[in-house]
Amino acid sequence: MPRKLRDLIADLEKAGFTNRGGKGSHRNYIHPRGLRVTLSGHVGDDALHYQEKEVRRKIALCQS
Repeated sequence: MPRKLRDLIADLEKAGFTNRGGKGSHRNYIHPRGLRVTLSGHVGDDALHYQEKEVRRKIALCQS
């Protein structure tokens, strides 16, 4: 079962990413190290597989 976008957002914020806004249902997150992630969709929507993969990859990059 896919995770919800709110779960991905919580993971990003826990890793130090901050929401810098967006347009419509898009949210742009940036990390102090310069990493960026854009998530589209409403918070209650199921996350798509590429969104989960990108969030995992960016969190791993900021921790290394």
